[in-house]
Amino acid sequence: MPDVLASGPDNHSGLFDRSGLSTRSGLFDRSGLSTRSGLKSLRAELRAARRQLSGTQQRLAAHSISRYLQCDPVYQRASRLGIYLANDGEANPSTAFFGPSKVPKNLYLPLLSDALRPWEPTRLLFQSFDPAHSTLIKNRYGIDEPAYAASAAIPAAMLDIVLVPLVGFDRNGNRLGMGKGYYDRTFANARIRWRRPKLLGIAHSLQEVAQLPSATWDVPLDGIVTERGLIWWR
Repeated sequence: MPDVLASGPDNHSGLFDRSGLSTRSGLFDRSGLSTRSGLKSLRAELRAARRQLSGTQQRLAAHSISRYLQCDPVYQRASRLGIYLANDGEANPSTAFFGPSKVPKNLYLPLLSDALRPWEPTRLLFQSFDPAHSTLIKNRYGIDEPAYAASAAIPAAMLDIVLVPLVGFDRNGNRLGMGKGYYDRTFANARIRWRRPKLLGIAHSLQEVAQLPSATWDVPLDGIVTERGLIWWR
């Protein structure tokens, strides 16, 4: 798919170019990222940077990200949306689907499968979510997830778009997560290759990295949205 830039009043010229996402390239341009210690150091640096954003900066970013999502035709056509609940300074897209001008979607939250299906590699399950009625519990990382209900879960392949949290990203669609591999294991699963959802990274622009290493098991992002705009690579 060619690059698609979101349209709307917040999409001013000069924020993007055809070669990539943000014009502020190289903010985190570091050597040694192919080593485990290098990635650990970068991960800590990027997490600290996003946590240092003020409440006002976070709210403005959330508003812009939500506007870009709502104006994007791929997002508009999607019916089943995998979401997350932002924490640890993550960019928050929730206004797009919880706010007063939301585009109606069927929402699904991830939950860890390890306690539910210990016989298989730990991955993510997705379960329908209604903020007014769903029960949330803390998983072993202290992150809110829905209390498991088999009747409310759907196969990951049935989602149209999954909004993916991240620690860092580059212009090739590589994603730096928390290092646990849940999203990679879920969407590399052979059973969903026939219909893999679009994976759209959600981030602050300061989380952009000049280049991230990629491994054979990594599943690339199809697009990225920050407070500066939205672009699809695939």
